[in-house]
Amino acid sequence: MWAGTRKTIIRSLWMTWEKGFGYALRWRSPCTLQYGICKLMLKRHSGDRIECQDGTRIRSGDWVGELHLDNGKVLQLLQSGGSDRAALHVARMARDSLRQISDALETKPELSQVKALIGVTLLHRGITHGLGFERHPLRPGAFRRLSTSYLRLLLSAMHPDGTRRIGLRKEQLVPIMLVHTRASLKERFAPAPG
Repeated sequence: MWAGTRKTIIRSLWMTWEKGFGYALRWRSPCTLQYGICKLMLKRHSGDRIECQDGTRIRSGDWVGELHLDNGKVLQLLQSGGSDRAALHVARMARDSLRQISDALETKPELSQVKALIGVTLLHRGITHGLGFERHPLRPGAFRRLSTSYLRLLLSAMHPDGTRRIGLRKEQLVPIMLVHTRASLKERFAPAPG
């Protein structure tokens, strides 16, 4: 019983911290939009150049849409149905979100300069399967170390098995950058004609 109460307290504290952190992040973006289970933050790319499979080059200063899962919604799914069922729901909801984002890139003037969607995640093996993202390893350095620590901490707070899960799969829990260029997103998620 104490373990369940402890997990509830940890999740509550995490979500409170994340909400405050989310407000702080909005200062980095001229535009933050919600599409289903995904948040999209408009920002200028500040990392190394990214060479995409379709020939798109994302350089420092180019506009990108930074993708974030809505962890409050993920937590609700985890609490109502367990981790396996939640993963299926998140994958389905992410697909719907990407469809909405693809449409928004074509219709919203504030997104007209976005070259690609970019996100960093540990869950690239399960949840992102079938969504068409390119996977790019993060270069060794401070950003990779911080991303790894943050995302493992997030997983330990959110997942029912917490730190036990991380201990069992630590070597697999390495953050990956996911990229969908404007063209690849349109190709995969544009509505069928007619």
